Amino acid sequence: MRLPNVIDVIAAELDKLRTLPAAVVAALGTTVVGVALAVALTAAAHGTAVPATEVSITATMVRAVPFVQTGLILLGVLPVAHELAGSQLRTTLAAVPRRGLLLAGKTVATFVATAVTAAATVGGLLGAATVTAYLGGAPVAPGDVDAGPVLGAVAYLILVGLFSHAITLLVRGLVPALVGTLSLVLIVSPLLATLTEHARWLPDRAAAQLYAPADDVLTGTTGTLVTLAWIAVVGAGAAVRFVRRDP
Repeated sequence: MRLPNVIDVIAAELDKLRTLPAAVVAALGTTVVGVALAVALTAAAHGTAVPATEVSITATMVRAVPFVQTGLILLGVLPVAHELAGSQLRTTLAAVPRRGLLLAGKTVATFVATAVTAAATVGGLLGAATVTAYLGGAPVAPGDVDAGPVLGAVAYLILVGLFSHAITLLVRGLVPALVGTLSLVLIVSPLLATLTEHARWLPDRAAAQLYAPADDVLTGTTGTLVTLAWIAVVGAGAAVRFVRRDP
């Protein structure tokens, strides 16, 4: 019998994501929420602006990204937590006994799913903001949409999804992974930022330099490296636990 290779495993994991209702809802819901936020934020900015004041599509995107990141966290947590919660992992291991290969396939599949969702969400944000500004008669600054922040926002959302994926593999539970990651990104990080400059080293704040650079120390590149280091450390611990522990 032919053993599955990495391409087979990635294809199987992607098929699982496609057929998992929670993952599909998280992906589609994130895009829909992003569009709705863009419409609301653009309409609010135009409604409170001085007549003829230009509306910034990029600024609208930057304001919306911290809200839609919750969807990418869900997408990183739900598929792994769902499989670990029941007996599905035993079935998967029977088909793919090489745990390292299985872990690699799951991680690549998560990357693909988060990349597609992030790109669709940011694209939806920009499109909805542009259409709303046009329909509302609000002028848009020429060349306002710059590729740097746009690609940075997509990369940021992917990194957030991968970080939540690594956390879930490490703690092996839906509630601790979801509560822990959401608390870090939505509560701990903003709170620490008001208390100490060292909050810049947290994974979300470091990666945020990709689309909203505002730090005197970190740049988009160094911020990305910091976040990748977080993912690597958490992922290494998760990999050891996944390979050595019984399902």
